[in-house]
Amino acid sequence: MLKTPDFSLEDKTALITGSTQGLGLVIARAYAASGARVIINSRHAERAAEVVAMLRGEGGQAEAFVHDLADVRGLEQRYARLCQSTGVPDILVNNVGIRIRKPMSEATLDDVVQLINIDLIAAVELSRLAAQAMVAAGRAGRILTLTSIAGELARAGDAIYPVAKQGLAGLVRALAVEYGGQGITSNGIAPGTFATETNAALAADPVKGPVVVGRNPLGRWARPDEIAGAAVFLASPSASYVNGHILVVDGGFSVTF
Repeated sequence: MLKTPDFSLEDKTALITGSTQGLGLVIARAYAASGARVIINSRHAERAAEVVAMLRGEGGQAEAFVHDLADVRGLEQRYARLCQSTGVPDILVNNVGIRIRKPMSEATLDDVVQLINIDLIAAVELSRLAAQAMVAAGRAGRILTLTSIAGELARAGDAIYPVAKQGLAGLVRALAVEYGGQGITSNGIAPGTFATETNAALAADPVKGPVVVGRNPLGRWARPDEIAGAAVFLASPSASYVNGHILVVDGGFSVTF
C-alpha cells in the first residue's frame, strides 16, 4: 500500500533568515506547527525575542539567531557559534531581503551594493556555510531560497532587485548540483505579489495597485499564509526527490500578458 505523504518536520531544526515579519515569519510559524525547532533570525534582538516567545506560546520550539546579514564577513564566526549552541540546522531558508525601488538612472552605487550584498551575497555565503556544516555532520539537509517572479520579469523603476533575484535562481541550481549527491537538496520558491509589509506602498498606490490585481488571473493579492504549504512541502520528506526546482507561487501572474 502506498504510504501517506509525509509533511512532518519533527526532529528537524530550521533556520529562517529575516523571520520576524512577512513571509519569513509565516514560514517560521508553519515549520513550528509542523514539528520543527525554528531559529528566528533578525538584526534586532528584542524583535527576535518577541517572535520566539510568540512561537513558544503557540506550542512550538524556537530559538533566536541575532545577526545583521548585511555583515557578510561576520557570518562564518556567528554561524559556527550557532551550530555549537543549537546543533547544525537541517533546514536553511534564505528569505531575508530588501527592496530599493528606483530606476537605473537614479540608483546609486551604494544602493546597488547594499541590495546585492543583503539579497544575494548573504544568501550565497550562508548557504555555503550551511551546506559545509551539514556535510561535516554527515547528515542530509534542505536549503530553500525565496527568489521571486521578479527574477524572470522586470518592471520599469525597479532595476536592481531583479538582478539579485536572478542570481538567487542561479544559486538554487548551483547548490542542487553541488550538494545533491551528498543528500542536501536545494530548491526555491518564487513568490508573486503577496500583501506583506514590503509591498504595502505598492498595494496602496491608486494606480499601480489595481494594475497588479488586474494582471493576476485570481484577481487579488496573495495572503502571506499562502506561502506556507509550498515552504513546508519543499522542506519535508515528501520532497525527497525534488532538487533544483523553483516553485512559482503567484496565482498565475507570470503566465499571463
